[in-house]
Amino acid sequence: MDCLKNPNSLNPLNLDLAMSNYNADLERQEGERNSLPVSGSGGSDTEVGKDITNIKSDSNFVYMGDRKYLKSELRHAFGGTLNPGGAPSPSNHFANPAPLGLSAFALTTFVLSLVNCQARSVTEPNIVIGLAVFYGGLIQLLAGMWEISLENTFGGLALSSYGGFWMSYAAIFIPWFNIAGAYETAKELENAVGFYLVAWTIFTYGLCSCTLKSTLMFFSLFFMLGNTFLLLTIGAFAESKNVTKAGGVLGVITAFIAWYNAYAGLATKSNSYLTVKGLQIPVWGTKRE
Repeated sequence: MDCLKNPNSLNPLNLDLAMSNYNADLERQEGERNSLPVSGSGGSDTEVGKDITNIKSDSNFVYMGDRKYLKSELRHAFGGTLNPGGAPSPSNHFANPAPLGLSAFALTTFVLSLVNCQARSVTEPNIVIGLAVFYGGLIQLLAGMWEISLENTFGGLALSSYGGFWMSYAAIFIPWFNIAGAYETAKELENAVGFYLVAWTIFTYGLCSCTLKSTLMFFSLFFMLGNTFLLLTIGAFAESKNVTKAGGVLGVITAFIAWYNAYAGLATKSNSYLTVKGLQIPVWGTKRE
C-alpha cells in the first residue's frame, strides 16, 4: 500500500495492485460507508478510502476519499487514448511547412509566368503541367494540410487552395479531362478561362485583406498575386497578348516575393550567415500587442 500513499512510486509494475485496491474500495463502499468513519491521511489499509464518493482532482492527481492516484496511470488503466474525454492531449511537434508550400508555389508560378511573358519565344504552357500537378499542386496541398494540423487556418486555406488551383489548371491541358476540348470555339474557351481567373482574382484579394496586419513582404505577395490574376483575367476576356504578357511580368515578381517569404521562414543563424527579418506593417488606430 506504500505505492498508494506515495503516488510518485506508481509505475506500470504496481499499477495492477493500485487498481485492485481501488476496486476493493468500491466493493466495501455500500457496507461500510455508514458504519465506519472517514480516516485521515496516513491511516491503515482498512481505514483508508471509506468515503469513495468524495472525489476531487487537480492537475496531476485524482483524490478518491483519502487516497490519491496519478491521472496518467488512471488514464492508462482505463483505455488510454481510447477513453472518450479522458485521454491526454497529444503532443505533436512538426517542422514549419510554410517554406515548402511557398517554394512550390513560387517555382510553378515562375515557370508559367515566363511562358505568359513569351520568354525565349515559348508560348505553349504544357511544360508547366508536371509542376502544376506534382509540385505546385500535390506538394503545396500537403503543406496546407500540415498547416491546418498546426492550427494555422490562414496558412492551411491559402496553401491548400493554391495547390488546388495548380492541379485544376493542369487539368485544363490534360486531354483526359476534356475541358478545353468541350468548347467549340477558341473565343468560348478564352471566356471560360476568364471566368476561372476572375474567381481566383476575387479569392486572392480576399486573402490579401487578411494580411494587412502582417509583414510588408507577406502582404506584397498576395497583393501582387491578385494583380497578376487581374491582368491575366483581362487578357483572357480581351484576348490581349500584351495584357497577358504584363500579367506574366507581375507573376515573375510574385514568384520572387514568394521565394523571399520562404527563405525568411527557412534561414536561421544556425544554417545561414544571411537571415532576413520581416518588416511589420504599422497597425492604425490600435496598439500592436
